[in-house]
Amino acid sequence: MIGVYFKGLIHTLPLFLKGLWVTIMVSGISLVAGTLLGVICGILRTVKQWGLSKLMGAYADYMRGVPFLVHIFIIYFILPEVGIQLEPFPAAAIALTVYAGAYISEIVAAGILSVPRGQREAATAYGLNAWQRMRYIIFPQAVRVILPPLVGEYVLLVKDSSIVSVIGLTDVTRVGWLTVQRIPEGLMVFGLVGILYFVVCYPLIHLSHYLEEKVSYESH
Repeated sequence: MIGVYFKGLIHTLPLFLKGLWVTIMVSGISLVAGTLLGVICGILRTVKQWGLSKLMGAYADYMRGVPFLVHIFIIYFILPEVGIQLEPFPAAAIALTVYAGAYISEIVAAGILSVPRGQREAATAYGLNAWQRMRYIIFPQAVRVILPPLVGEYVLLVKDSSIVSVIGLTDVTRVGWLTVQRIPEGLMVFGLVGILYFVVCYPLIHLSHYLEEKVSYESH
């Protein structure tokens, strides 16, 4: 019987690969957009003017304090009540972007604040404006601190993308749920789902470890 189930699983492999492609696409788009959003919000988090720091802090705290499932329900099921109807893919991409942006903003802010204050003051004394200080002095040093946890956040983003299957997006997790209704061997089916996620995440995990070791080596 196991052999029959295994052959059935092999026949559904194209569907799993299609679902994996959807997972990669929604994660990749959210990764890029979330990084841009996180960098902007992270910089604003370090600005001690006009309440921007508190506003960005409130955004990060809210996103971290509410489950991702609630965010995607709000975007997909509640927004239509105010006239904003989104298909599953853009709804998932927006939810992941906003969610990842909050975490990345905290990583970026921590990296910027790790640069010694004396260097900012020295750059100001040389007549550099705020943009020039960030561009030439602060950000190049902060990047070394930001990169390892940033790549780690990308791994979490790919794994969190599995939740978007609840709104009907046919990612690799949803393909697993649909397949297990025909092949009642959950361990076999979701074992394959786990392998496919691992194939995507492992290079990022390896990259994160490499960056951590490199930063640790350079700091000694």
